[in-house]
Amino acid sequence: MTDPPIRTRSDERRQTEQTESLEDADEREQCPECGGRLVSDTEHAETLCDDCGLVVEEGEIDRGPEWRAFDSAEKDQKSRVGAPTTKMMHDQGLSTNIGWQDRDAYGKALSSRQRQKMQRLRTWNERFRTRDSKERNLKQALGEIDRMASALGLPENVRETASVIYRRALEEDLLPGRSIEGVATASLYAAARQAGTPRSLDEISAVSRVEKDEIARTYRYVIRELGLEVKPADPESYVPRFVSDLDLSDETERRARQLLKTAKDAGIHSGKSPVGLAAAAVYAGALLTNEKVTQNDVGDVASISEVTIRNRYHELLEAEEGTAA
Repeated sequence: MTDPPIRTRSDERRQTEQTESLEDADEREQCPECGGRLVSDTEHAETLCDDCGLVVEEGEIDRGPEWRAFDSAEKDQKSRVGAPTTKMMHDQGLSTNIGWQDRDAYGKALSSRQRQKMQRLRTWNERFRTRDSKERNLKQALGEIDRMASALGLPENVRETASVIYRRALEEDLLPGRSIEGVATASLYAAARQAGTPRSLDEISAVSRVEKDEIARTYRYVIRELGLEVKPADPESYVPRFVSDLDLSDETERRARQLLKTAKDAGIHSGKSPVGLAAAAVYAGALLTNEKVTQNDVGDVASISEVTIRNRYHELLEAEEGTAA
């Protein structure tokens, strides 16, 4: 027969405190008036009864952030606990990046031994960031997209869309038999057209490491296999950039848009290069508003020949005269 456990005074005090805390917790969870369930109203910093509406506590401390966000993108943008995730990096920006400054937190230069240690850490960090061939492929392609987008002056949303298109192509196994640079360039070309900030094939090929024919071929293959909906490029989307590069007035841009709208109504834009139509409209608009610009200047900006500008220029003016008549 075993002896009963010895209860000390401290054990009794501890048990009494636990019982009182449980009773207090029950009281805090129940309404003192009707015994209903208590809920917290964070907007008014109050605790009230869900049944009778009695306000039990008020003036509570809000332990959340001082800002409000209405969607996930705004929440990521305002959050101060790290950079938001992005599709423009192969690891979506979740890995650690060791800087190359070789300085400590106070700005002092590291010693020779510490620099060697940091160099070894950087080497291993880069190896761990790209663990397999797929991640190395993605890192190279996304770096190429970022380089070309910067050279073409494309906004961040286009780079993000191009990164998503390339990731889809990689997941769908569309890379075998095609170069990484070719698929990356085709993804950027498709993303720019989807965003309404298109660039011509000549402009894309000028900053790419791939020939123009391969870009066009890969682009058609990618949009067909991924089922991307890419509308034909609108000539008007090229006008603001051409006007800005030529330093022309807003009146010239307005006149060029009017000429293109008339050409669409007349149906002469079908089957013609949107870049050539936009360049001819800018040239015609400049002449109609008495601004000095040559066909050679417009051709250099739009990367097309003067012959194309002259041909489209006459077609636009004929459509304008036909509408006026």
